[in-house]
Amino acid sequence: MPILWLVIILGIVEGLTEYLPVSSTGHLILATELLGFDAQRWALFNVAIQPGAILAVVVLYWRTFRDVLVGLFHREPSAWAFTRNILIAFLPAVVVALIIGDVIDAMLENAVIVAWALIIGGIAILIVEKFARPKDCDGVANVTLRQAIGVGIVQCLAMIPGVSRSGATILGAMSLGVDRKTAAEFSFFLAIPTLSGATAMQLFRHGDTMPSGMIGWILIGSLVSFVVAIVVVKVFISVVTRFGFAPFAWYRIVAGAAALVWLSTR
Repeated sequence: MPILWLVIILGIVEGLTEYLPVSSTGHLILATELLGFDAQRWALFNVAIQPGAILAVVVLYWRTFRDVLVGLFHREPSAWAFTRNILIAFLPAVVVALIIGDVIDAMLENAVIVAWALIIGGIAILIVEKFARPKDCDGVANVTLRQAIGVGIVQCLAMIPGVSRSGATILGAMSLGVDRKTAAEFSFFLAIPTLSGATAMQLFRHGDTMPSGMIGWILIGSLVSFVVAIVVVKVFISVVTRFGFAPFAWYRIVAGAAALVWLSTR
């Protein structure tokens, strides 16, 4: 398969899965393996195309970010609460990434870990959906400090490929009493510093070993993921509001089981 087609496929996978509770990193690792390419060689690419998905949230929620910036300037309590919640939820991932960055890198090359994480994560989603009793928070600014800290701690689990950053943060928020819509939007906004930090760290640590021509492929992959993520984010909220997260849970379980069977027969 030509490299360009691989780049486009991985960009589509990233855009489709980044904001769904199914693990974008896990799907990128499995897609790379399935297409017969070296997962280790493409591990940096899989992280570096995330800015495309980040930009999708910025574009779709630009009014929210504008209002927060204006509110910060005018010292509005809701704007400060919004910013506080995002930053506090972001900090635990920074600490954990700095401590065990090498362990995380090693897991990015292991497709078996991804498959098991998909299955276990799917089961966890079904449990949270059944027993969580979230209340309407009416926006990220109304999330409590305790809830923001809890979401930040849960997000650290997503460093295991296959767990899903969006899945961990959304279900973690719901288990702490945050309603589905607010939990999803919290996850979207938290993705901006988290994915930006992960991309910057990977480029800083491994940029000098980047294969020739990879920058161009990263730009193309980021563009594709941006276009796809724009559509996915728009649809996701309406789907979750109507059907909940159970469809994604069953998809994870089936996909993880299929991946284990395929990996064991290669």
